[in-house]
Amino acid sequence: MKCLGIDYGERRIGLSYGDEIGVATPLPALTDADAEKRWSALAALARQRRITDIVLGWPLNMDDSEGFKAKEVEKFARRLESELGLPIHLVDERLTSYEAESSIPKAKRRDVRASGLIDSRAATIILQDFLEQNLKLSPPEGFQAEDDM
Repeated sequence: MKCLGIDYGERRIGLSYGDEIGVATPLPALTDADAEKRWSALAALARQRRITDIVLGWPLNMDDSEGFKAKEVEKFARRLESELGLPIHLVDERLTSYEAESSIPKAKRRDVRASGLIDSRAATIILQDFLEQNLKLSPPEGFQAEDDM
C-alpha cells in the first residue's frame, strides 16, 4: 500500500505520503496559481510514487452535514478516481488545518500559509489518522510493553 494524503483547497493542495510502515510524511504542497498545472503535477506525483490509494480530507461541518466545501471535495474525488483509476478514501478532516496551523508560531503563520506548509501538515494528519485506523500494525517480535513486564 502506497498512500497519497491530500488536503484539497482551491489555491493549494497539501500532500503527504505513507505506506504499510504506517507513518505519514509531508510532501511539498502544490501551489501553482494555475489549477490545471496543479492537477498535472498531482497526477505525475501519483505515477512517480506508484500510489495505490488516495486519502482525501473531507471537510464535513461540525454537525456532520455536508456543506459546499464537502461537495467540492467530492467532485474532486470523482475526478481523481476517474482519471487516475485509484481507490479514494474520504476521511473526516475537521480541525486538521487548525491543528496543523497551531504547530507554527503565530508570528510566522502568515508567511508560511502561501507556501502550503500548513496544507501539507494537515494532509499528514489526515493520512496518519487513516493509516492508524486501517493498518493492523503489530509490535516487533520480542517487544514487550512496560505493562506486560
